[in-house]
Amino acid sequence: MGADPGAPPAADRDTRLAVNGEPLDWREGMTVRDVLQAKNYVFKLLIVTVNGTLVPRGSYDDFVVPAGADVKVVHLISGG
Repeated sequence: MGADPGAPPAADRDTRLAVNGEPLDWREGMTVRDVLQAKNYVFKLLIVTVNGTLVPRGSYDDFVVPAGADVKVVHLISGG
């Protein structure tokens, strides 16, 4: 099996992470909230996973994102 095409290259895994497939510079202690701010996500209804683990909204300030992580952010939209 090949490498995940959405994952950062091996050389970047210690200093970067991927947010919806786009690279982002990583720093020690970076939280989900930091990632959302760095990518300018301001929409209130978001679903966030880090390496496939759902992060509850109340944990965004405390959930530390590891180097090389695969972060997925999805906007929830409701309608009627």
